[in-house]
Amino acid sequence: MDIAWWQILLLTLYSGYQILDELQINSSAGSAVFAGFISGLIMGDLKAGLIIGGSMQLTILGVGTFGGASRIDANSGTILATAFSVAIGMDPEQAIAAIAVPVAALMIYTDILGRFANTYFAHRIDADIEKFNYKAIERHFLLGSVSWALSRMLPVFLALAFGSGVVTTVVDWLNGPLKWLGDGLTVAGAVLPAVGFAILLRYLPVKKHFPYLILGFVITALMTTVFTNIQTLGAGVAGVAKDFAGTFNSLPMLAIALIGLGFAVISYKRTIEAPRGPVNNQTQSNDEGEVDDDEL
Repeated sequence: MDIAWWQILLLTLYSGYQILDELQINSSAGSAVFAGFISGLIMGDLKAGLIIGGSMQLTILGVGTFGGASRIDANSGTILATAFSVAIGMDPEQAIAAIAVPVAALMIYTDILGRFANTYFAHRIDADIEKFNYKAIERHFLLGSVSWALSRMLPVFLALAFGSGVVTTVVDWLNGPLKWLGDGLTVAGAVLPAVGFAILLRYLPVKKHFPYLILGFVITALMTTVFTNIQTLGAGVAGVAKDFAGTFNSLPMLAIALIGLGFAVISYKRTIEAPRGPVNNQTQSNDEGEVDDDEL
């Protein structure tokens, strides 16, 4: 299956929008999982898009930027990985490791180029502020968005328009002479979300709330196991008894998220309702760099 011209156009336009949404609009449409949703919708395989987008979202779960720092562009990686995965029938997990992650890392350089180009408009805005030229401020601000959008649109368009042959050749080698490497990339793609969780846990107050972490994990594991067994049993009974009309659903991710929300609310209420001790003149931090509640 070749990537149609209208698919290339829509994916290119979305790649430019997603960075503007992340920087200015903040509607969550610039997240990796949303990029997978849009890309899968455009390419006609929503499941593959959500698998790649969700995995990339989990991979960068604990990654952030400080100041002018650049980070890997998981959204662009998701767009290209989804497009090529659907177009040439590539396994989504293999596409994550072979396309999404390398592309996301390479896009750091285009991000830097976009920042360099944007400094011109930033200096123009400084001059406009001194002249109180508000119309020029608005104009240069909008023109500054162009450099950000092009920093994503140009690489994505070139890759989609001219990179399909290269990707097809690579996939043929990964499924042929280099099958051992392809299998390894598939495993690596499935493991990558765990890296995101590890990074996130590194910066969360795990030591302070370790009991909640254990309790949440155990409850989720138990409920998932119970629901999975009930669903399997129901499917088996339905296969034997044709008139059996029972419906057994698996435990949705929303239920797991609500468990975490419940623990968060309990912890928050205990924090705000805890009696305040005497104010200390000296503020000390714990092992994770946090300030205890009774020291504020």
